[in-house]
Amino acid sequence: MKRGEVVLETRNLSMHFGGVRAVDRVDIAVWENELRCLIGPNGAGKSTFFKCLTGQLRPTAGDVVVRDVHVTGREPHDVAALGVGIKTQVPNVFDGLSVEENIGLAARRWHGRHRSATLVTETLERLQLGDVKSQLAGSLAHGQRQWVELGMVIAAAPWLVFLDEPAAGMTHEETARTAELIREINTTATLIVVEHDMQFIRSISDIVTVFHEGSVLMEDTMDAVCADPRVREVYLGRRT
Repeated sequence: MKRGEVVLETRNLSMHFGGVRAVDRVDIAVWENELRCLIGPNGAGKSTFFKCLTGQLRPTAGDVVVRDVHVTGREPHDVAALGVGIKTQVPNVFDGLSVEENIGLAARRWHGRHRSATLVTETLERLQLGDVKSQLAGSLAHGQRQWVELGMVIAAAPWLVFLDEPAAGMTHEETARTAELIREINTTATLIVVEHDMQFIRSISDIVTVFHEGSVLMEDTMDAVCADPRVREVYLGRRT
């Protein structure tokens, strides 16, 4: 469902590696307060598309527009400076610092001391990390480390959040908790999530964009996506 204004748009976005068209003339529009999930089989182009959105890759052609600001080819920190939170697949937690220190560093990067202190307290509460706030991040289990990294993203109080496989490697219980966190974050921010876990997508999805061979195959609700024979053929198969 469309709500408010378009806050992220790609226009004819393409990323080629030699003769391989990893992303091929993709046009999408994401609306304010939306939770958009990007799915597709391995090699479909969704991860490359994500990296083009976040500044990790410079597109071969086309534009990425964030609230009327053209960010095509900008570095990730320039994109983040617009109020965008980015969680990549590569861990970005400082193992030698405590949970609270990790989240504090992220908050102070964009906010003053007083505002940062408030954000750290709120983030620890939102992610239920208060009991481990003094522990070193490197001593935590995988799921908790993932939540610390998520906390580092939201501690900056972004209005737009990019998450690349936020539930990767988690237990069933941790995945369910992560879904709850993402839905809660969506009350204050627009989210774009790349994931391959279909049950996880079902639990959080608003609108789903399906990638196939570098292009958008379809865009609809999860129920509509799962019912579409083209999607079943190229991606979901028996997993539906």
